[in-house]
Amino acid sequence: MKNRPMRQRFGFAWEGIAATWRNERSFRTQTIFALALPVALLLLRVSALWWALCLTIAFMVLAAELFNTALESLIDHLHPEIHPAIKRAKDSAAGAVLLLSICAAIIGLLTVLVALGVLT
Repeated sequence: MKNRPMRQRFGFAWEGIAATWRNERSFRTQTIFALALPVALLLLRVSALWWALCLTIAFMVLAAELFNTALESLIDHLHPEIHPAIKRAKDSAAGAVLLLSICAAIIGLLTVLVALGVLT
């Protein structure tokens, strides 16, 4: 797999994103929110800094979900039985997605409050 042409490596990456889209409802939901984000930011008329912050956290949530899905898929393939250590690993990965999602919600709330002039 190493040293493949750039186009082929992008193809592998897009296939991973597409597979996660097909198999993970939470990824689809998060992607829809991320796609709606530019519309919301345009309507709120916030500065470029808020655009950068919101888009960064949105992509971080999606990336974390991809990592979580990759880890769960690998673990399930290698060790399909339930084991306390495997449960901890999967729960920890899901926890990372949850923490980033909470952060995204807080940033979203702050963005709205700035746009409304409540915060400066």
